Formats: sequence, structure tokens, C-alpha cells
Amino acid sequence: MEFNATMSASEKLQTQLSVDSFNKSLAVNGRTASRELGKDDFLKLLLTQLSHQDPTSPMDNNQFIAQMAQFSSLEQMTNMSNGFTKMSAMLNSSQAVNTIGKTVELNLGDTTTTGVVQGVTQGEHPQVKVNGMFYDMDKISTVYGQ
Repeated sequence: MEFNATMSASEKLQTQLSVDSFNKSLAVNGRTASRELGKDDFLKLLLTQLSHQDPTSPMDNNQFIAQMAQFSSLEQMTNMSNGFTKMSAMLNSSQAVNTIGKTVELNLGDTTTTGVVQGVTQGEHPQVKVNGMFYDMDKISTVYGQ
């Protein structure tokens, strides 16, 4: 049997795509590539703009105030998003705790199982302990009241 060390055009393309994808995931100067601008990026842009403006013709006060208002709005939206994430985790944990001692039916894809919830884990993605095994909350299809 003979070994062929040349790659076809499709193999070369697939390899190049894999390399490009990997290279994009690497950190450059301690930063990873992102398609989103955060509040740190906004501040850097504002500081760069201020440091490179013409001293004889400074930025219009109205523009500066508008940009600061945008930054303030961005920061408040970020804070709200973090708050909603925490609130969601608390609600998910509370929902899991409310199933303790109740009989539940779990949908495990091709099969279902029924059992009493013996315990739960807390956090953003809580799990329930049924029949000695932990399952994600989204596996519960029915909760039977007692």
C-alpha cells in the first residue's frame, strides 16, 4: 500500500478554516477577539478621541455630553443585565427547591422515569436528585402535587 502525502483542495480548505478558527480564538496582547463592544471599549474610544482632538477646535460640549449619556446608559444596561441574571438564578433555584418531596416525571429523550425529588442543587442551572441521580430541571415534564 502506498502512502499519499498530498492533500486535495477540499482537505486544504477544511484545514485552513480550522486553523483560521483556532487563530481567532487565541488571545492577542491579553485580549480575546470579540464582536461586541463593552463599556471598557467605549471608554477607550472616548479617551482616544479626547486625547487626539485639535486643541484649537475642541469637541463640542453637546457631543461630549451626548457621549457621556450613552456611556452611562450602557453601564446601567450592563448592571441591569447582571441583575436579571442573578434574579433568574434565584428563581430557578427556588423552583427547584419547591419540587423537594414531590413526585416528578422526567423526560430523558427516548425514555421517561418517575420518582420523588430527594434533593436539589442551587445556582443558575439547578438540578434535582431523583432515584439517586441528578437531572437538569428542564428534564422535568410533570410535577405531581401531594
